[in-house]
Amino acid sequence: MYSNFKEQAIEYVKQAVQEDNAGNYAKAFPLYMNALEYFKTHLKYEKNPKIKEAITQKFTEYLRRAEEIRAVLDDGGPGSASNGGDAAVASRPKTKPKDGESGGDGGDPEQAKLRAGLNSAIVREKPNIKWSDVAGLESAKQALQEAVILPVKFPQFFTGKRRPWRAFLLYGPPGTGKSYLAKAVATEADSTFFSVSSSDLVSKWMGESEKLVSNLFQMARDSAPSIIFIDEIDSLSGQRGEGNESEASRRIKTEILVQMQGVGHNDEKVLVLAATNTPYALDQAIRRRFDKRIYIPLPDLKARQHIFKVHLGDTPHNLTEKDFENLASRTEGFSGSDISVCVKDVLFEPVRKTQDAMYFVKTSDGMWMPCGPKQQGAVQISMQELAAQGLASQILPPPISKTDFDKVLAKQKPTVSKADLEVHERFTREFGEEG
Repeated sequence: MYSNFKEQAIEYVKQAVQEDNAGNYAKAFPLYMNALEYFKTHLKYEKNPKIKEAITQKFTEYLRRAEEIRAVLDDGGPGSASNGGDAAVASRPKTKPKDGESGGDGGDPEQAKLRAGLNSAIVREKPNIKWSDVAGLESAKQALQEAVILPVKFPQFFTGKRRPWRAFLLYGPPGTGKSYLAKAVATEADSTFFSVSSSDLVSKWMGESEKLVSNLFQMARDSAPSIIFIDEIDSLSGQRGEGNESEASRRIKTEILVQMQGVGHNDEKVLVLAATNTPYALDQAIRRRFDKRIYIPLPDLKARQHIFKVHLGDTPHNLTEKDFENLASRTEGFSGSDISVCVKDVLFEPVRKTQDAMYFVKTSDGMWMPCGPKQQGAVQISMQELAAQGLASQILPPPISKTDFDKVLAKQKPTVSKADLEVHERFTREFGEEG
């Protein structure tokens, strides 16, 4: 029966977080306190040490948030606690902001509200993608490591006039790994990582979009060392010109330009990382703000071979090194995303074989695997019949073979055209460098 206490606590937490996000702190506080009482009662009866430890950790986090709200309510502040907010999820409560995260707003509730909205852009859980997972792109990885890893781990390297890079533009055809590189940066860098899109910075209210941009850069400076990643930056910073943009979009671009220039600000520990599929659509002033403009091309032969291995992972297969080389040579012109889709399709081939199989053989470890009718020990039975006999958990699909890839590649086509590549190669000759 004690499990009811935990369920009741979770229900109260959900309501508390909802009120908290809405800024209704007077309602959120008693809900948090009710949740804490139920968690405390549950802990008395919980026997599993791991569950007990997890609940204790959550109890501490929610207690801290309740104390923050109580302090705000005691001060009579209408909403300044909201700038420590997290995303609206019950499993991750709001936490106290870092020093300086709200210090620049002078207690202004409007400023606090804008910062609370931007808190969801902070990537708090690392994506778990390492540099080694990114195939090829050695030049791009080296440049990013110089900008992200070295200044934090080896600050003594950057003396005199030597300064880390401040802004990177990653451009190239869709699916070549620009966002994937950014995820690797978020994993490897010991920095606050802001991942922003146009929806985080565009508001329907006059003048609010510029304030959001300004607050984003100020939060990044307060949380330094930090990285601001803007995906599809062309949606925010297209070419300025008469008749092809609204006044609001022009103001956003101007604010981005001002903030990236950093006049009057200490931006040494803030890196701006942006990605686009259409580099020619960028305003020339924005383009100039990026120290490094790196072309992320289609993967070469070795890179494609590595991508096949990464996406197969530890899934059982019987492919040899020569098979991987053969697959890489057959996928000329494929992007990393195309290969990912291909492998995803191949991963289901053994499942399809198992569903269609009419003969199964029992392996030495008691598992049933599909086989041909002439194989020794083959039993004529279907997957459904095995499941009906209560053996569903003992059915094992066969390992992935090269013929599975042959079947999928026969119908797979690359998504990047030669015309697309020519555009990016021309931009590289004029403004960029190879990644």
